[in-house]
Amino acid sequence: MARLIRTEKEVEGRFEEVWLVVEEDPLTQWPDGPLSVVGRDALRQDALERVRGEARFTADIQLPGMLHTAVLRSPHAHARVKKIDLAPALALPGVHAALAPGDAKGLEGEPGYCGAAVAAVAADTFGQARRAVAAIAVEWEVLEAVLDPHEAVRREQFTMPSSTYERGDFAKALESADVVIESTYRTSVVLHNSMETHQSVCEWVGDTLNVYISTQYIWGVRSAVAAELGIPGDKVRVVCEYMGGGFGSKNDPGEYTFVAAELAKRTGRPVRCALTRREENTAAGNRNLTIQKLTVGARSDGTIIALGGEFINGVGWSGWSAMTDGPMQMLYACDNVRTVRHGAKINMPPMKAFRAPGFVEGTFGLECLIDELAVKLELDPLELRRKNYANANDDTPYSSKNLMECYDLARKHWDRRDEVRARSTGTWKHGVGMASQIWFGGGGPPSYAWTRVSSDGRVTVVTAMQDIGTGTRTAMAQIAAEELGVSLDRVTVVLGDSARGPYATLSAGSSTTPSVGPAVRAAAADAKRQIIEIAAQRYDVEEHVLDIKDDVLTSADGNVSTTLEQLLEILENSQILGKGGRGPNPAGMSVLTFGVQVVEVAVDVETGEVRVERVAAAHDVGRIINSLGARSQVEGGIIQGIGHTLFEQRLHDPETGRILTTSLDAYRMPTIADIPEIVCEFVDKPDAHLTNLGSKGLGEPPIVPLAAAVANAIRDATGADVHELPITREEMLRALEAAKKKERRGAPAAV
Repeated sequence: MARLIRTEKEVEGRFEEVWLVVEEDPLTQWPDGPLSVVGRDALRQDALERVRGEARFTADIQLPGMLHTAVLRSPHAHARVKKIDLAPALALPGVHAALAPGDAKGLEGEPGYCGAAVAAVAADTFGQARRAVAAIAVEWEVLEAVLDPHEAVRREQFTMPSSTYERGDFAKALESADVVIESTYRTSVVLHNSMETHQSVCEWVGDTLNVYISTQYIWGVRSAVAAELGIPGDKVRVVCEYMGGGFGSKNDPGEYTFVAAELAKRTGRPVRCALTRREENTAAGNRNLTIQKLTVGARSDGTIIALGGEFINGVGWSGWSAMTDGPMQMLYACDNVRTVRHGAKINMPPMKAFRAPGFVEGTFGLECLIDELAVKLELDPLELRRKNYANANDDTPYSSKNLMECYDLARKHWDRRDEVRARSTGTWKHGVGMASQIWFGGGGPPSYAWTRVSSDGRVTVVTAMQDIGTGTRTAMAQIAAEELGVSLDRVTVVLGDSARGPYATLSAGSSTTPSVGPAVRAAAADAKRQIIEIAAQRYDVEEHVLDIKDDVLTSADGNVSTTLEQLLEILENSQILGKGGRGPNPAGMSVLTFGVQVVEVAVDVETGEVRVERVAAAHDVGRIINSLGARSQVEGGIIQGIGHTLFEQRLHDPETGRILTTSLDAYRMPTIADIPEIVCEFVDKPDAHLTNLGSKGLGEPPIVPLAAAVANAIRDATGADVHELPITREEMLRALEAAKKKERRGAPAAV
């Protein structure tokens, strides 16, 4: 039975209360541990299509008569268009239409950063469009630009109101602490650099707009485009069958979609608007810089009694201020916490969500601070974390928490410290560090799915979700196969089209599997119920004695045994249709993921080179659906984290705000030579309070603790405190020199 509820919805750490219609979920969770299909290794269903080049990405869409778009972008960090003349562009060969500021959402007459979209041209070829853009005559009025986040905070220039959090009495607790440590940590701007650039192909078919787009949120694009154009949602069809990376940056339509839609309307032809690689580095979004001034106060036995921080997020011209303060508020048991977080609005490209936004940066600062406390108190860092284990989230009980079990799994890796340090030489120093992880990942309603069982016993799962490359298509097939009792190769998943499936949530915030998976299981259970009803009538037995396993329907007394195909052949062209929806999250509970990573590094103290040699990761994300896919997610997150930690950094001209790292030649990312040995383990305990699956998301947790664990391993190896990301050779040498000065003053460099 459907019911109307008021519930809380979380995406990327942002909460809102919404009204939802949800189906009653009568299913009980499966037993713990690996089952017949769920919890086992499964190759991706679309693996062959991907490697053979048959998978059709948005970049592969070629429609008859399609035009191509180039965009005029601001050369100034802050300026106003005083005058613009599109006539020279429109006069060039192959040009069909041009848009001025205000003609489409995202084309600004007062751009706030270098690279902001101002005007656009559609032509027969991209080359013609680029030449036309170069011909546009623009008269600029250059305005004052604020590039320093400290200055933006001083002026109270924010993208959203500052956030203040306090529990207990931080100042009083700090006064009573036996030891107080204050440190400042900085993280740099990091770029998503999706292999498939941000792009859309828009085509009007009558009064319906078809949008082919590389997106993480089909239905969000549908809603935003319909609202902007003032047309019903059913008049917008959004398609994304495959996509080549997003990492949080493709949650909305982007100005490229609105530009393509308007140009398509004016020309009567399909239009592609795709960002170039250079534009990806200047206008596609980023993980913003942070400045974190942190304080911890503790008793001599290691009990943390005060935690405080001032966090500045250099958000850019637009975007939201991510929860950099979240780990400090949530990770440890501390009665006295005070944080303030500012989202500085500066004349730089805008922030967009990037794989655990805020928590990656905030965990770097917090977990380095905790290790500095361990050094000061001469305590084991792992035992210090155990001692300050939190059993509730700000007095709200957890739906489940198995971080202590993660610590247990990490112990054998942590105990390698003496062995690793013993490999040190005069030049290369080896050490081990660790860091804990907390993040969201419970997902939420609404999401829906259908199942179709044909007379040949084959199953099709239909849901208008998107697989952004994480393998959720395969996970959905595993869930349906397990519930129906059929082999995995008999299940096909159809997704990626808002006109050909029911609503499903966005693929961000580690939400896809925990949001859509329960709906798929419910739809499969509905179909199975109907199959059992048919079988009971055909064989004249009670329904409760029948079950399906390994593609065979059997009765408890052994009198019935037939393949699913044999049973259903009487249907001929008839089909069994099942439907399912995702129920609400547990009320009054905090749904979070947890983990710990232990990292081994080698540091060349002469050149400042840092090598990550081994990473052991233990994570608690509820039930594991695809163990092979889960390990792949952890490996991918760790590799991306290594890039963020050691190499990746967007550089800009501090005078003009112009981006300097505009290509993959200039923007260093990890290669195969940088990948360490990765050991991955899971607690694999279903969250007993969370849906019919007990599964949480795994997309983001693996990237969260990596940077702090590397920095803590560097301290263990060299005694140097690293306070800034990325840990370039220059930063490493600076930290080594600071450690030498500290040692000369008589302070111990390391435990």
